[in-house]
Amino acid sequence: MRKIMAVYDEDPAYAQRLADYVNQKEKLPFAAMAFSSMDRLREYLEEHPAEILLVGERSAEEAERLEAKNVMILSEGEVVEEKEAGSSIYKYQSGSGIMREVMAAYCCSQPEPALSILAKRAVVMGVYSPVSRCGKSALALTLAQALGRNFSVLYMNLEEYSGFSRLVDGGYQKDLSDVLYLYRQGEFNWMRLKTMVYPWNGIDYIGPARYGEDLELVPAEEMAGLIGRIAGESGYERLVVDLGRCARGSMALLDACDVIYMPVREDPVSQAKIDEFEEYAALADDGRVREKIQKLHLPRFRRTGRRENYGDQLLWGEMGDFVRQLLGGQPEKWRDDG
Repeated sequence: MRKIMAVYDEDPAYAQRLADYVNQKEKLPFAAMAFSSMDRLREYLEEHPAEILLVGERSAEEAERLEAKNVMILSEGEVVEEKEAGSSIYKYQSGSGIMREVMAAYCCSQPEPALSILAKRAVVMGVYSPVSRCGKSALALTLAQALGRNFSVLYMNLEEYSGFSRLVDGGYQKDLSDVLYLYRQGEFNWMRLKTMVYPWNGIDYIGPARYGEDLELVPAEEMAGLIGRIAGESGYERLVVDLGRCARGSMALLDACDVIYMPVREDPVSQAKIDEFEEYAALADDGRVREKIQKLHLPRFRRTGRRENYGDQLLWGEMGDFVRQLLGGQPEKWRDDG
């Protein structure tokens, strides 16, 4: 059963927009309800428990007398004194920013949140190649954006030097290093994950690890376990993973994927690398991983000349056309919920 997130602000339109955002955009076990007056809110809370109450700063004193488990103040100033009624959250930011702060405060109030999302496991779509400079990262980014037109998508990048922070103007504070730390400490849950994902071009993403050493210290089995937890618990419908280099011993990581797209090239060096990978896979894999691999011969794309709007350049350019054609020929289970 979904619990209630009550929203009240002195501006009823603001409260309604925020509640609509939570209900339509966010994968949360809360049903957000907007209230147009304090009297209506008070009457409702007398009969129905609210897990979270978001209330405008000017009504903070009245909120202290209301029945709600977690009261959070929607502040009109970026720096405010902490209110006795609860945590303070800057109201004039993006909806995703507000909900990151709400979930962070909620997780602090109860270290082991019992709420869960009733959803299907996400389809995990990996992108990997033993070949260098083959368009792998561009393919992964385009794939995530194309899927994001119809599904809720989370994008992960496991490369040491992804360059992703430059492409999104470094707009994140938490990243995969933080997620890995929680997971290895046994403190990971999907609600804490929610405080570490950010929106970009219609999808959500986890910022790549800030230090490559963090990736090297995590065995492939552990990373595969993390991917499985995210796919099973987060409520996303598709999880797109740029698998990076995938060193020897990484069959467990590849096996965590439902499908693996592998860009290849025809030159002798690239073919030699593919042959070595296939020889290794034949020894280390019982056949499951090899069955998931789809080799892709990417067309020669015109290079984009700017970092600005790079995602749009990929999605609406030749790479986007290629990916849409690719997805159109995929099994039903990867294209829709059937």
